[in-house]
Amino acid sequence: MASLNPPQAAPKWTHTPEEVLKLTKEAIDKQRALEDRVAALKPEECNFESVFLTLAYAETEFDAAAEPLSFYQNVSTSKELRDASNEAEVLVRNFGVESSMRIDVFRAKQAAQKNIKDSGKKLSSEEERLVEKMILDGTRAGLALPDAEREKVTQLKKELSQTCLEFSKNYNEENGVVTFTLDELKGIPSDVISGYTKRKDGDKEVYDVPFKTTDIFPLFKFAENPQTRRTAYEKYENRLAINAPLMAKFLDLRRQIAKILGYPTWADYVTEVKMVKNAKGVKDFLADLEQKLRPIGLKDRETLLALKKRESDEKGLPFDGEFYLWDYRYYDRMFIEESLKLDAQVVKEYFPVSVVVPAILEIYQNLLGVKFVETKGETWHPEVQQFAVWEKDAKDESGFVGYCYLDLFPREAKYPHAAVWPLLSGYEKKDGSRHYPIAAMVANLAKPTPQKPALMAHDDVVTFFHEMGHVFHGLLSRTKFARFHGTSVARDFVEAPSQMLENWCFEPRVLERMSSHHETKKPLDAELIEKIIKSRYVNVGLFYLRQIFFAQFDLKVHTDQEPTDYTKLWNELREKISLVKGHDLGAGQGSFNHIAGGYDAGYYGYTYSLVFASDMYATVFKADPLDPARGQRYREKILRPGGSRDELDSLKDFLGREPNSEAFIKELFGQSASNL
Repeated sequence: MASLNPPQAAPKWTHTPEEVLKLTKEAIDKQRALEDRVAALKPEECNFESVFLTLAYAETEFDAAAEPLSFYQNVSTSKELRDASNEAEVLVRNFGVESSMRIDVFRAKQAAQKNIKDSGKKLSSEEERLVEKMILDGTRAGLALPDAEREKVTQLKKELSQTCLEFSKNYNEENGVVTFTLDELKGIPSDVISGYTKRKDGDKEVYDVPFKTTDIFPLFKFAENPQTRRTAYEKYENRLAINAPLMAKFLDLRRQIAKILGYPTWADYVTEVKMVKNAKGVKDFLADLEQKLRPIGLKDRETLLALKKRESDEKGLPFDGEFYLWDYRYYDRMFIEESLKLDAQVVKEYFPVSVVVPAILEIYQNLLGVKFVETKGETWHPEVQQFAVWEKDAKDESGFVGYCYLDLFPREAKYPHAAVWPLLSGYEKKDGSRHYPIAAMVANLAKPTPQKPALMAHDDVVTFFHEMGHVFHGLLSRTKFARFHGTSVARDFVEAPSQMLENWCFEPRVLERMSSHHETKKPLDAELIEKIIKSRYVNVGLFYLRQIFFAQFDLKVHTDQEPTDYTKLWNELREKISLVKGHDLGAGQGSFNHIAGGYDAGYYGYTYSLVFASDMYATVFKADPLDPARGQRYREKILRPGGSRDELDSLKDFLGREPNSEAFIKELFGQSASNL
């Protein structure tokens, strides 16, 4: 294996800020010139090859040039490079708006579609889908509108793009802290505290707690002083108040665009191309699920409130009979520890990063029949690992799959959560050979401390497993056209494969395989494994009501016809739906980056896709989750087609029937039957 050379070189990662902008502008100029040539074709010259194929290859080349350059803003340590990358993305998005609004290119597409039909030319199913989607792009962009309205939509879209980018830039670069004394941090594990910056404030020694999840979440879970948790939560919620006016602006722009395009709401516009089809489908799904969850959530709250009362009595703390946002993670953790005798800190000792990451890679490799080979290539940061990915039994270049990058540890100004970037798509080149995909996983796992190696909470293990699911969706898809590659599926299906794979983190054999105590080297024992599995659906009502709050906020702001006070809406809707009091915590919506970054009117998809995830797992994998034959079936029927066919067709092919919600309902509520 080591002697095999990849048939495609890995990309370079040594761009200067000047190069980023120069290359982006060159790519835009090249693409614009090609679109000019297509637009100049006479109607009789327009056909599948001269229009659809030409545009498909050109768009793919353009994305291949632009995508890695705009990625730097999420990972580079250089502010100049990040700024150039962000500026490059503004240029790309603006050009994208201009390109999508070209009526001359759209007319060439229409002429080509007519000529294909009239000539009786037979296209493959993927080619037919390409034609259908490219025409739909034009109608959804408003190219059937009169000139003045079309120009207005173009201008509004450019403004929308810039506003969303500014929102996301603020989100990525947020670097605030909340400061406490050691006494105020009582209860937080010492290895966590040792990672905080200690400094002198007058004659006091204080600790700065960053708002990154790896730093602030342990405070929410462990800080014994309710005032510490409250202060931290208030500061955390309001950390991106700067984004509140930007959200109001982009929501207003979306309302205007939807109206001109003739859609009742922005949510209807967005969902037209998703599995759910319209805003009413989302509304009904969320209302039904909320109704089922509410009684369970109320029961969860009673249980946690009783714990709070008991602790308040024991410690002589004031108790007002309310359950607050800053209470939730603390008492949820306490309940799990007491009812299951499960200490998350003890579990963490069994998950050193140096063991978990290779173990998860090995599980995926065996399940899906591939091999990761670490290569010492050039990357954007010394900590980044680069892998060449091959078929397990590769004998020559034909067994090459693609490249994967793992950027796992936090650093300043880096994207603050875990996500996967499909940097380059796989597709069939004009000469019939393959262009291979590249995926990058960016995470923020804990770093080693002076006392202990880098350890992962079980939640982090689940997240890592989930994100690697996206990596493999990107690597193992095999489509003719890049636009259908990998995770280029309906947004309300894209999470389903990764959500299905989270189940592995609650399977005894898998937990044993990827655990090794950092001192004794022993895996998790059967008793601890059983407790982890039982903890999965503890307080499930409150957990999913929180998800429904996000989804309902997202839906409401994208279906309302008039602007409102979004800070007030955020705080009131959260109390009403999630059953947890917050008072006015400020502009929490400023940190809701999902709806600026592509999940607008789409947050419901996280829960919606769980229905499919549960069905896939229960039907195919549950009986033997590590079986390579089942892995192969998943690879062939779900991963390989990407978006080259309807998601429902892939699901039916994989399941052997229409999907249903039986498994999801049983998982959540321990019962059957639902109209979800």
